[in-house]
Amino acid sequence: MRLEAISWERLTGALADRIAELKASDGGPWLRVAIDGAPAARPKEPAERLAEALRVLGRPVRTVAADGFLRPASLRYEYGREDPDAYYDAWLDTGALWREVFNPLEPGGSGRILPDLWDPGTDRATRSPYAELPPGGVLILHGALLLGRWFPLDLSVHLMLTPAALARRTEEGERWTLPAFARYEDEVGPGEAADVVVRVDDPRHPAWSGWRA
Repeated sequence: MRLEAISWERLTGALADRIAELKASDGGPWLRVAIDGAPAARPKEPAERLAEALRVLGRPVRTVAADGFLRPASLRYEYGREDPDAYYDAWLDTGALWREVFNPLEPGGSGRILPDLWDPGTDRATRSPYAELPPGGVLILHGALLLGRWFPLDLSVHLMLTPAALARRTEEGERWTLPAFARYEDEVGPGEAADVVVRVDDPRHPAWSGWRA
């Protein structure tokens, strides 16, 4: 894959301009964007930059963190606290994301989405109120292992780390997750599945694939 050096400012502007021109693949009034990346890639940061750039362009935006839709600890830790296959297969509550985030943004939907459902720190429901995303708005979902799940995405961005960089930048206590990301590479191939790939081995100097479709 050929990648070109780019600043975060230029990358954010390019993504915002492309989104401003996009039409939803299902013909509905909302766009759905994913910023996919391991925790070490810090996907929240480019998601927030993109949200701000879209607001400057006059687009309503809601950001949703995937880790606000993790399953309760009793389900996440059913096979132990450090099981990489459980992390890959069972931690993310995809059903809740469909029900509370994606289904309301289907054509004819209410546009009322839940920004988060479960706090993994307290292991309790967040009780957050629903948020309105008006027609013409953009959902930005950010987090890990988001591709290959049949989410109805209009644009996907994968923050790529080489295996060495992923291992280096993953905190010591989280390195047990590394086999899950190796499996993700093998089974999903996010570098091929995403519409845009951004290499972030050195977060100060990103490089991107450009538009791939």
